[in-house]
Amino acid sequence: MSAINRKTGQTGQTGQTGPRIVIVGGGIGGLVLAGMLHRHGVAATLYERDAGLDAHAPGGSLDLHPESGQRALDELELTAGFQAEARPEGEDLRILDRAGKLLGRRAPEPGDGTRPEIDRGSLRGLLLSKVPDCTIRWGRHVTGVEPLPAGGHRLTFADGAQSDWDVLVGADGGRSRVRPLLTGARPVHLSACLQLTITEADLRRPRISRFVGPGSLMALGDNLNLGAQRSGDGTIRVSVTVRTDDGWIGRQRFDNGDWTGTVARLHDMFAGWDPELTALIDACDPGSLIARNIEALPVGTRWSSHPDVTLLGDAAHLMPPVGEGANQAMLDGVLLARAIAEHAGDPGAAIAAYETEMFERTAEIGAGSAQMEQLGLAPDAAERMAAIFG
Repeated sequence: MSAINRKTGQTGQTGQTGPRIVIVGGGIGGLVLAGMLHRHGVAATLYERDAGLDAHAPGGSLDLHPESGQRALDELELTAGFQAEARPEGEDLRILDRAGKLLGRRAPEPGDGTRPEIDRGSLRGLLLSKVPDCTIRWGRHVTGVEPLPAGGHRLTFADGAQSDWDVLVGADGGRSRVRPLLTGARPVHLSACLQLTITEADLRRPRISRFVGPGSLMALGDNLNLGAQRSGDGTIRVSVTVRTDDGWIGRQRFDNGDWTGTVARLHDMFAGWDPELTALIDACDPGSLIARNIEALPVGTRWSSHPDVTLLGDAAHLMPPVGEGANQAMLDGVLLARAIAEHAGDPGAAIAAYETEMFERTAEIGAGSAQMEQLGLAPDAAERMAAIFG
């Protein structure tokens, strides 16, 4: 990490005038912000805890919406790259009940879809192409943040190093270390999700691959959601979502080292379900189960504006994973960068303008996402979801 001179605002790599801006978190929202600031001619530094883009599995596919995610890509001049990577066929969605009966299907005709899927890893790669190498610092894990008496904040890293900044943007996810500077709001538990993986599905599990189809499916019943989603790399990700308390995962005996026992316990959860559905579980790669709790910030979370710190993405408005989180994070990055450019030299005004719009926009979308999450695990979820998507 380059040393920073508080008086001159210079790093060991390049000079800088104006407030020194730091972004904590190199996820999708943080990368959009960094890329957009660069396009506006505003210098910034981004700290990301991962050692590099491929430090861990990137996760599944995302459907990008025209008014948010696709808008951000257009502003970054990445539309052509997105179209080359995206899979319009990924919009195909089937809704089934526990008996395997097809209740509804959304299958846009070729050329008619508006929300094509793209693998998360591919999207991050596109966004990173618009972030100068000198902007991002990989392998920098921020472990502490504290305000400075004269304004700005000091970051402390896992290795004990520290650096001071004038303007701080927390893009560090649902468990943000920056958020407590602004609000005491904390994520609340909603459900538990188990994710499993079928790699090289077309080759290794052709029958399952045909059953899942080009996009995704959801089988709903008994307050459970059994899902499967295809990725562009040939992987199918199988998910099990259950409405339960936040200690449920810890009480279960889902042990990747005892795969036979884990599969048996998963089958117990789906006793009486159609065998073609539960075959999804049998097809998963041994040892691939990842368990996590699903959380969300209270809808409408907001705070009094501060002139030197703000949040975007999940750090600001963590939502249930029903398709809006990444899209809103990308739009946050676009609009925050624009506000900073339009209010050059006055970060307080920029932050206030950005937050005013962001609070209103994400409160409405967050409320809709919360309703969709409740619906997805309702006793009559299959019928109600089919009415929406069928």
